[in-house]
This record gives sequence, structure tokens and C-alpha cells, in this order.
Amino acid sequence: MARIPKITNTYFVAIVATVGGMLFGFDISSMSAIVVTEQYINYFNNPSGLVQGAIGSSLAAGSVLGSLIAGPVSDKWGRRDSIMFACLWWLMGTAVQVACKDYGTLIAGRILNGVCVGITSSQVPVYLAEIAKRETRGRLVIIQQLAIEWGILIMYFIGYGCSFIEKGIPGSSASFRTAWGTQFIPCVLLMVGLPFLPRSPRWLAKVGRDEEAIQTLADIQAGGNRADPLVIAEWEEISTTLQAEREVGNGWKMFFKNGMWKRTLAGVSVQAWQQMSGANVIVYYIGYVFSMAGLSGDINLISGGVQYALFIIFTTVMFFFIDKTGRRTLLIWGSIGMAICHFVVGGMLGSYGVSVPEGVNGNANVVIKVEGAASHTVIAFSYLLIIVYALTLAPVAWIYAAEVWSLGTRATGMAMAAEANWLFNFALGLFTPPAFVTITWKVFIIFGVLCIAAAAQAFLTYPETCGKTIEEIEGLFAKGAPYAWTTKKGGSRLEEKIQHVAERKENGEYLVVPIHQENATADQKV
Repeated sequence: MARIPKITNTYFVAIVATVGGMLFGFDISSMSAIVVTEQYINYFNNPSGLVQGAIGSSLAAGSVLGSLIAGPVSDKWGRRDSIMFACLWWLMGTAVQVACKDYGTLIAGRILNGVCVGITSSQVPVYLAEIAKRETRGRLVIIQQLAIEWGILIMYFIGYGCSFIEKGIPGSSASFRTAWGTQFIPCVLLMVGLPFLPRSPRWLAKVGRDEEAIQTLADIQAGGNRADPLVIAEWEEISTTLQAEREVGNGWKMFFKNGMWKRTLAGVSVQAWQQMSGANVIVYYIGYVFSMAGLSGDINLISGGVQYALFIIFTTVMFFFIDKTGRRTLLIWGSIGMAICHFVVGGMLGSYGVSVPEGVNGNANVVIKVEGAASHTVIAFSYLLIIVYALTLAPVAWIYAAEVWSLGTRATGMAMAAEANWLFNFALGLFTPPAFVTITWKVFIIFGVLCIAAAAQAFLTYPETCGKTIEEIEGLFAKGAPYAWTTKKGGSRLEEKIQHVAERKENGEYLVVPIHQENATADQKV
């Protein structure tokens, strides 16, 4: 049987793999563009409060389950194949959503989709971090965030376009069923592309497939040249680190002993803060926020689409700078900037808001409204909040969480981090619609305070990982490591190791030693 050829250009690999992120984006805006349409409101009997919260948070509930199983699946089958496994859940969930008869089956379909998102959101960053060169690792992982945002934007305007289907016809449902049905498309494209991607060389090494690991590493890093000093130096580093981890042993204790608790705290908390920053609440319920600011109908929907376009534009900007700017810098100042935006929005709504108990434009989830200059300020700072988020926490939280783990703990560790993300996503998705009704503008003050807390923890406990190999990052959390606020970006020792390998080769002291000598070429044999 002929083997499927593998494409090892890391940017191509990242583009295909991150279609998994696009699935996440599709499911987010498959609701945000639809929840304010008359077809959705009429068909599901104007769901509000806890009911709408359950619908909105059901994706996150499924993602909690997906994150729980992601680590064991990824360790057993590999990073790439775990993504293929996730796609099966997406196909089932989308089918249930398209066929739903009430909000109960809609919730069930979104939970199934969430299982897929829980797996892909945790394992795609792991896969990308393990195939990337240290100097482009952030750039590759940020493609995941861009894919999420493109998915949000594309699906949002698909939902907006579909809102005109059978508009004004009582009991119609073709609009949102058509929109939800388009979710099959990116999933099928991902399933077609995955077999052409290589497996993670670090996972191959972890499961003892060293020959395949070395060749894959050479294909990715040096055009297939196993004798390249970079390949040799990196393989030595992987082997040494893996051996040390095997001597420590397995089990859940490994996440908390010998400094691992610092990594666990960093990886899990950075994902939790990404949610508690409140930005995804704006992403999910931008239609509600703009209704508070006096927008309605098509203007509201189009204004929401502008937010998603800004999201993409400014994350794309960070694609070119993410590996030149420290992770700590972006996490700290991004949290402070978002706090300011929340305080301004909450202040405007609290100072100038007028109570509308019957619901703005009949929407039972929106019971406060501002007009005039206050309205413009709410809209402007909602946009600014997303811009700051796109430049900082949105991409960096995924990058940082994928970087901090050791090779032996990365799949399960990243799954734990994603679990924190999705638990808070679920809680906030469930909390926000009722909170908009009960405490209205105070929601934004709460998120502002949480952003300040996020900045404080980032300053105190997150060492700088930018510009280092993922094996070198282990030293930043070891016993006796420098304080987080004293660490700097760069400072990798890999170049020195590469030079040392090159010198050994020139002196005839070292050549590549393949696992199977009988398959080696003459210049590879000892």
C-alpha cells in the first residue's frame, strides 16, 4: 500500500492543522449572529436568562469533556490523529444542530461540537509547538488564533446572510439551519488535509519511534538532512530531556513535584485568565452590548461584524511581531488595557443607562440602554477592548500554555490548561445573560477587576519564554530558577550547541547514528 506523501513546510502544516481552530470560530458566531434574529427568537420562544445562557455555554460544556479526554487520546494516538478523532464529534454535533426541534436538541448538538473543540483547542497548539523552530514558534501557534477569528468572521456573515432567508415568515427555521449546515465544510476540509501532515517528532520520540522521529525532525528543520548540526543538536536535547523525564516517572504527581507545580500553575491560570478577562463575553454577546448602546436590526449585526474584522486585522499584526515581543509584556499590559476598557464601558452604562424592564427591542436579555455620546463611547471601547485582546491575551495565552510543559506532560498538561479555559468559558457563558438582566453594567466592573488580577499574577509568576527552545523553558521553572520578573526574552543556548556539533563533525568526532545501521548511507555510519 502506497504511503501518503507528507508535506513538512511548517506554515502549510500550521494552516491545515489550525482549521481545527476555525471550527471553534464557526461555532462561536453560529450563535452570535443568530441570537438576535427574529427567526431564532420566534422559533425558540425568545429564550432569555438561564435558558439562553445554557444554549450559549453548551459548546463550552462539551469542550470541558473534550479537554478531559484530549490528553490520553493524544498521548496514545498522537497529536495529529487526535485532531482527526475530534472531527468525528463535530460531524455528529453539526448534524444534530441542523435537525434540532427545540432548544434541548440544539444544546445537545452544541455539546457534541464542543467535544471536538475541546480536543482541537488543546492539541493543535501542542502539535504546532512541537514541530516549530524556537524562533517561529509563536508565529505558528498564532495561526491557530487567526483561524479561530476567520472562522468567527466567516460564520458571522454567513449567519447574517442567512437571516434574510424566509424573513418575516412565522415559524421559519431555514435561516439558522442553513447557517449551521455550513459547519460541515471546514470539518471535511480538515479531514482531507490531515493525512498529508507529519506526526510530531517529539511525540514519536516519546513513544519510542526514534528512527521516524529523527527523519521527521530532519524533514521539518533541514530539508531531510539528518546530518545537519541543527537536527543533531535538537535531537540530543530532546533525547536528554526525555530520558530525564522517564527517570522521574509518570502519574498525576508529576504535575506538582520538582517545580512542576509552577508550570501547572502558569499553564492552567493563563488559560483561565483569558476567559476571565471578559473578552469572549463580548465576542459571544456583542449583539446584546450594542443593543445596550442603541443599535438595532441590520446596523447591530453589521457593527458586530466590524468587531470580528478588527479582531483578525490586529491578530494578523501580531503574527509579524509575536516572536520579537516578550510573552510577559503582552500578558501584563494587555490585561491592564482591557481592564481600562471594561471600566469605561461599565462606567458609561452605570452613569447614563436607562432601565428598560420590558427589554430593548423586545429582547429580554437587554434591560438597559444608553444614547448619545455615552452610546458612542460604549461602542468605541467595546471595539478597543477587542483590539487590545487581539494584540495580547487572545494569541499569547494559547502560545504560553503550549510552551510551559515538559515533553512527557505536554499533551495532558495542555489539556488541563484548556480544561481551565473551557470551565470558565462555560461558567461565564451561563452567567452572562442572567447577569446582564440582574446586575447590568456591574458585569463590566467585575471583569475589569479580574483583568487587574491577571496582570498581577503574570508579573509575579510567568517567566519569559520567548526565544527559547521548549526544552530550555523547563529550566525557567526548576528549583533555583530566577524570579519571573527578572527573566528576559531570547538567550537560547541552541546556537551554541549547533556550533559545538559542527566543530565535532569537522574534527571527525561525530556523525549521525541512525537507529538502523543497515539503512544508513555511507556518510551516516560511524
